[in-house]
Amino acid sequence: MGKLQWRPLRISGHDYIQVKFAKADCQGCPVRPQCATSATRPRALALLPTRKLHEIQAHNRLDQTTEEWQRRYAIRAGIEATLSQNVRAHGLRRSRYRGLKKTHVQHVLTALACNIARVADWLDAEPKNATPGHPLPHPVLSRRMTPPTSPTESRY
Repeated sequence: MGKLQWRPLRISGHDYIQVKFAKADCQGCPVRPQCATSATRPRALALLPTRKLHEIQAHNRLDQTTEEWQRRYAIRAGIEATLSQNVRAHGLRRSRYRGLKKTHVQHVLTALACNIARVADWLDAEPKNATPGHPLPHPVLSRRMTPPTSPTESRY
């Protein structure tokens, strides 16, 4: 049996204990594919420094499997996706103007651009229950695109 290496480790400002297994022990292990992904390097673990922190992490991970937690997180994921899209596609992080009022206007227009882009993507998407060769892909459009029957009738 080879020697295990135990040493402190700091990742992104957080303390861990790193455990490295000996290469000779790891290479000959019959269950290696279940615990190590590298073909040549031995297994290494990053453990939390106290049992209490480990139990908190295990409890949080168990909570994440519940339906209620996933429903709440889906809201955050949607917000994160919107922010990411606005930052990457529409330059949200940089203001072109000075002053709070002008910057606010830019943010409102950026949100509007994001919504327009999403509507355009939605209109281009093929609906799930579409019939082949149907000229109008969405039922909402087919209602709105019919011409009015009289000059005073509104389309919308």
